Parts: sequence; structure tokens; C-alpha cells
Amino acid sequence: MERLSGTEELLDGPLADQRALVGNLRDLARVNRWLGGARLSTRIIDALAPGTAAIDVLDVGTGGADIPLALIEQGRARGRLVRVIGIDLRPEILAAAAIVDRRITATGELTLHVGDGRSLPYPDGAFDIAHTSLVLHHVEPAAARSMLAEMARVARLGVVVNDLVRTRRSWLAAWLLSHLATANRFTRHDAPLSVRRAYTVDELTSLLAAAGLRVEKRIDGPFGHRVALGARRNGQP
Repeated sequence: MERLSGTEELLDGPLADQRALVGNLRDLARVNRWLGGARLSTRIIDALAPGTAAIDVLDVGTGGADIPLALIEQGRARGRLVRVIGIDLRPEILAAAAIVDRRITATGELTLHVGDGRSLPYPDGAFDIAHTSLVLHHVEPAAARSMLAEMARVARLGVVVNDLVRTRRSWLAAWLLSHLATANRFTRHDAPLSVRRAYTVDELTSLLAAAGLRVEKRIDGPFGHRVALGARRNGQP
């Protein structure tokens, strides 16, 4: 199945319908929790930054910030301080995220800002890990390479990409799940389209390589619908 480009998801367009947006972020959080998306990120970050020393994480395209919250809570359970700055291009999404989960405004280790992953307002090496989940499939290859290069610039230890994998089976599963498990119009429209816009693992690896990054760790989702890749800059030990 070839990648579908030049087609926007509802989440990429006008977001004046806050109720629908809040419902969509709730659906995404449930998918991350039930289908192992959050777990993929925690495992890959542990592979790039093992131990219990405190770490600083940048989450690019944070959306509902459910994965940053999972990273922070897992760190607490292990006696590890995990501080996360989450950025998103759309202020409407950050406002909706605060409605979806009140922990966002009550968690001292988490800070959210409006920001563009292609032009990060942080100095080189400002974070230990730069992470992004369910974002790359929204952007075309040139923009994806720019974002990954910026993430590599600000990350001392490595970059984590967690995203969907484009296959016919994944598309069918996304269509069925989105039509059986929710009535949210954003989710029903965007879930199967996201799979059509997603990259294959080889394509993701090539995008990382074009940004000067080599993949050191790969973890596949339990149903093969998703993958997490941990990468370091070329020449970085």
C-alpha cells in the first residue's frame, strides 16, 4: 500500500469544535494505553537512557500529553525523576489536553508550550531525550527530516520516534476499531487515514538517517501496527 500524501486529517485543520477535539484526545489516550503505545515509548527511552538518574525529555507534538504523564509516573514508580517539556503547534490542542486530564496542570514535572518541532527554541543538547509519538505521519518527508534534525540537535542521548506502521492489515484494524469503539467524528475520520499517511519501518529508518541519526533500538507494537525506534546521532557513542 503506497503512502497517501497531500491529504489532511481533521486534526490538521480547523479545531473550533472543542468538544470533538477533547473526545479525540481521550480516544488517542485510550489507544496509547490499551494498545501499548505509551509502553513502547517508556521501553525505548529506558534503552537509550538506562538507570535511575534524572532525565529531561522533550516531547514534540505532545497532543493530549498522555505519554509524558506515563513517562513521569513510571519514573516515580522506579525512583527516577523524569521532567518533560511538551510542545505542540496548535494552542487549541494544549487547551483541550488540560480539559481531558487535570493532571497536566497539577504535575510539576510537566510543562506544555506552543512550539514548532521544525524550529525548536532550545539550545543544542538542552535535553537528554527528544521524543515524538504519532506525529511523523502528519508531515511530508522534507518536514519530517527537518523535525528529526532539530530533535537530534537538542538531544544529548538520543531521539525516540513512536508511530504507526503502514500496512493493509493496520488500516483495516484502524477502520474497525474507530467505528466500533467511538462515535467521535475526528477519530472515525482520522484513524484509518493516519495509517494511509504513515511510513513503513524502512521509510522511518531512512528519514532518521537523512537527519544524521542511526537506529540503535527497535520495539514493535504487540499487533505490528506501531513501532518505536531509538536513534543516536552518527558518531555519538
